[in-house]
Amino acid sequence: MSANHSLQKLLDELGRLPGIGPKSAQRIAYYLLEADAEEARRLAEAILEVKQEVHFCSRCFNYATADECSICQDPMRDTTRICVVGEPRDVQAIERTGSYHGLYHVLGGVISPMDKIGPEQLHIRELLARLGHEDIHEVIIATNPNIEGETTASYLARTIKPLGVEVSRLASGLPVGGDLEYADELTLGRAIEARRAI
Repeated sequence: MSANHSLQKLLDELGRLPGIGPKSAQRIAYYLLEADAEEARRLAEAILEVKQEVHFCSRCFNYATADECSICQDPMRDTTRICVVGEPRDVQAIERTGSYHGLYHVLGGVISPMDKIGPEQLHIRELLARLGHEDIHEVIIATNPNIEGETTASYLARTIKPLGVEVSRLASGLPVGGDLEYADELTLGRAIEARRAI
């Protein structure tokens, strides 16, 4: 196998990664070529290890290395609240705020008719089962504020409210440090609707 073939194979594989265009793939490939063999081996082992050891939590579908993730196992969490998110990375984003101490439920995506993703392709059935078996008082819907996220939030609200569980949605509006004149109409409208007393 020629050096050019090996390099092209690496470039092709790196180019398949999300957010990595041809230039980025080239920079990473050349970095790896110049790195020592030990550094390349550590990267390869880390990739293989994460693929072998990390799976989905059997309760909330977050990433886990045991049957349940560390959040579901934490006895200090507020077990009366579930924050519903689209993807496991959304759990990490909310956790970084340090503002939420309840449980999570990861849908594994959002409703998107264009992509042929309906409620049956998501972990909604499992969420409803949790609401039936666990003592949940509030479901906080934290899907992205885009068309698919809003569609998913509306569907979940209509499905959950008849069960007698309080349903709330993350507030959305103007970012801190933003200027009103540069805000789009939807964002500004949401900020007005989600206003609160001061």
